[in-house]
Amino acid sequence: MAVAKNRCKITTIDQLMTHKVVLIPGDGIGPEVAEATQRIIDAAGANIEWTERHAGVAALERGADNVLPDDTTHAILEHGIALKGPCTTPIGGGFSSINVALRKKLNLYGAVRPVRSMDGVPTRYDDVDLIVVRENTEGLYSGIENVISKGVVTSLKVATEDACRRISKFAFKFASDQRRKKVTVFHKANIMKLSDGLFLDCARDEHKKGGFDLEYEEVIIDAGCMRIVQDPKYFDVILCENLYGDVISDLCAGLVGGLGVTPGANFGETNAVFEAVHGSAPDIAGQNIANPLALLMSGVMMLRHIARTRDDATCKDAANRIRDAYNASLIAGEKTRDLGGSLGTSEFADAVIKRLK
Repeated sequence: MAVAKNRCKITTIDQLMTHKVVLIPGDGIGPEVAEATQRIIDAAGANIEWTERHAGVAALERGADNVLPDDTTHAILEHGIALKGPCTTPIGGGFSSINVALRKKLNLYGAVRPVRSMDGVPTRYDDVDLIVVRENTEGLYSGIENVISKGVVTSLKVATEDACRRISKFAFKFASDQRRKKVTVFHKANIMKLSDGLFLDCARDEHKKGGFDLEYEEVIIDAGCMRIVQDPKYFDVILCENLYGDVISDLCAGLVGGLGVTPGANFGETNAVFEAVHGSAPDIAGQNIANPLALLMSGVMMLRHIARTRDDATCKDAANRIRDAYNASLIAGEKTRDLGGSLGTSEFADAVIKRLK
């Protein structure tokens, strides 16, 4: 391997690689969990150069004229990768979802939510290990709503062949790359025969054309939800359209301890945004009690993505050591209050850093 001399220290070419990542701290507890995550990633030796940008309420507070400033999206387009803390979305009024806007603007069509049981986080289920893949750009989240008459509102569910094929192909490739065995498509094509029917047609076709060594099945979503709570180990990779994927991914998170212990990622053709999928919790902001684990786990996903797409062994090594360190911390009872521990946000980061090997 080629090496470069730095005084008396020998540095590999991998260690010289630097990756620019856009950091969006977010709102509420976002800045606290982002700071903790950033400290751990830096301590693990990942060669990340952070570029901070803002979205949501945080952007407005800094003088932006909208909640998703152009300089934020331009930075992601330039660098290709972002790590995002939680952003506030008002209910029933106010500005629209930052997450939805970001996914549409950057065409982040594939959402991935791994859900795994964790030692040190006891739940009623053991050995859960599944992935929810969600189409991210259309369906009912297209946001096309109209008032037909007083007291009558319609919402339009959009399904296009291009988007249905794209997410199906993505899901099968992702499942194959992760050495998974089965992809289950959740649908309601017995009722929504055209929209969900198109989704199924595309999934079947892409599975057949792709030649993947993956079992394929289709499950009506209400029956699938019942099966999840009966035996989550039955599922491996679950593929859903937008709304179903949003609901199912949170449901599955509840099997392993909640949104505070599940990471999330959104992929496009050339860009990827890794995020904490929980809320901004403004009621506890600034109190150093928020759990940074979800964003940290998303950061580990980000490092693995960098390692895979940019052939950087240093990032892969950092991801493995961070994962081992937070697992060891949880097993030792070094965790935040929401998980039954007593550590604050910063103290949990300190505990993980001390366990890095």
